[in-house]
Amino acid sequence: MTASVSLGRQIDAVVIGASAGGVEALSVLLSAVPSGTKAAFFIVLHLPRDRPSMLAEIFARKCALPVREAEDKESVAPGTVYFAPSNYHLLVDQGPQLALSADELVHHSRPSIDVLFESAADVYGNRLLGVILTGANEDGAAGLAAVQEGGGITVVQQPETARSPQMILSALKLRPADKVLPLDGIAALFETLAPQGVPI
Repeated sequence: MTASVSLGRQIDAVVIGASAGGVEALSVLLSAVPSGTKAAFFIVLHLPRDRPSMLAEIFARKCALPVREAEDKESVAPGTVYFAPSNYHLLVDQGPQLALSADELVHHSRPSIDVLFESAADVYGNRLLGVILTGANEDGAAGLAAVQEGGGITVVQQPETARSPQMILSALKLRPADKVLPLDGIAALFETLAPQGVPI
């Protein structure tokens, strides 16, 4: 693994935000996560709010880790992928445990990427990796900045490789990310996540 895609520290959690084109992008990334990874993954993908999400079922077949839809007050299990359910904000609370909220829309979205990222930054600090992928609005920009302010590592998809680059460009306009990588570069980064939680 080249130095350009190494993390250099222990990562206990990964937050990912995506919108238009996100299913395809996540298909590449989640299939790259090693089976022994101990980091928990929390994902917001903007979907229509008027019908249930099938993301957990879709990605369970593509990911070596357990994949589930997040439930309110659920304790976070290491090495598990959690998707925000339709029409609920997903937050990470101390414990760590999950929380679901039906509070107001943020950037016309519920679940909101900003809400997830900001709450996870409070809990995980410098042990958090934040990733913004393809999408067509400004959700995630403030959240990614919060990850960086908390000492976490920030990554965005290379804008020219995204189906819709607006979300990425909004994040970069607010604050430069630590790494700007194409999908295969982010996948390579995920492959370096330490299988036993050992710093790399």
